[in-house]
Amino acid sequence: MSDIVIKEVKSKKDQKQFIMLPWSLYKGDPFWVPPLISDMKATLNPAKNALLNLGPYAYFLAFRDGKPVGRLGVGADDRLNAAKNRREGYFTLFESIGDYSVAKALFDKALSWLAERGYDAVTGPQSPSNGDDYRGLLVKGFGSQPVLMDSYNPPFYADYLEKYGFAKQFDRLAFYYDLRSNVTERFERGVQYAMKRYAFHCDQLDKKNIDCALKDVKQIIDEAHPEWPDMIPPSWEEIHAEADKLVQLAVPELVWFARTNEANRPIGFVMAMPDYNQVLKKMNGRLFPTGAIKYIWYKRRITGARSFIMFVSPDYQKKGVSGALYMHALKAALAKGYVYGEGGTIHEFNDKMVRDAIGAGGDHYKTYRVYIKQLTQEQSDPAANE
Repeated sequence: MSDIVIKEVKSKKDQKQFIMLPWSLYKGDPFWVPPLISDMKATLNPAKNALLNLGPYAYFLAFRDGKPVGRLGVGADDRLNAAKNRREGYFTLFESIGDYSVAKALFDKALSWLAERGYDAVTGPQSPSNGDDYRGLLVKGFGSQPVLMDSYNPPFYADYLEKYGFAKQFDRLAFYYDLRSNVTERFERGVQYAMKRYAFHCDQLDKKNIDCALKDVKQIIDEAHPEWPDMIPPSWEEIHAEADKLVQLAVPELVWFARTNEANRPIGFVMAMPDYNQVLKKMNGRLFPTGAIKYIWYKRRITGARSFIMFVSPDYQKKGVSGALYMHALKAALAKGYVYGEGGTIHEFNDKMVRDAIGAGGDHYKTYRVYIKQLTQEQSDPAANE
């Protein structure tokens, strides 16, 4: 432990080392997808990341012989804590060389930091921006490139967390779809029957009326949002912040709303995105000088998509709405020449959505685990960790 130094990220140099560390850790890994450096800078900036304004946060780097060998972000969402009546922190963006002592030193520092501020538990990995990215540790489905916004990590990360004392809180499941075989005539007949019986229809996103679409999204989420341990309905600020990031990348044919025939009331929506990881793989994290050209060139050659959010109003659940949304998104993806889709990630205890995903032809092929650990009194005493 004596040769490992933990430093809090403060300067621009620290931030650059924090962001760039994965490039050295995953060098030669054929499946790792470099994130956009500009996106990571925005994630670490409280002026551009709403989560960082909801509670305290810090980022830490581990050094050995002056070289960065690990990183960890930590913080708390006090808005979520107030809604759930708890004092819970989160960790995010964990990376380490293959040496448990590095991971231990990082978690010792980060958990002490949380305990000193009155938090009594920590969960993670959580998204660094309250989005769907970096949420959960990959524990099943190694050996393939991650789809857009999915986590990716070596298998030994799970060993390190469990050795440190983290336990499974819950799993998030991802489902693979072969688009060439999933939209069967039987499936389509079932959807058409449900739409007629329960008097609803589906429309794709109109990007010219994005404000109206966001209002519908907010209404549906507020009505449908379940009592899950890690989520509450997003605020308007969070919805707009997420929309600002996604609207330029969204493809209208992959975003669908279900509405009642009589009153045109929004009752459900699904959002899928092209698997831009196929493009990011070519860009190596940079837009300039050639990244923008590569983006324009390779995005036309994307062969898959990811569906990453779906909500249905409670009074229209079990009435075929989710199946209809799945079908329209799958058919649109197939029409664009995509051959695969991913649906996820779905909480394992969301039985209805899991059944719907399987019913639509999904194959559970990857699992992302969220861990939890109670903080001890000793962790609030920095001397206990020396």
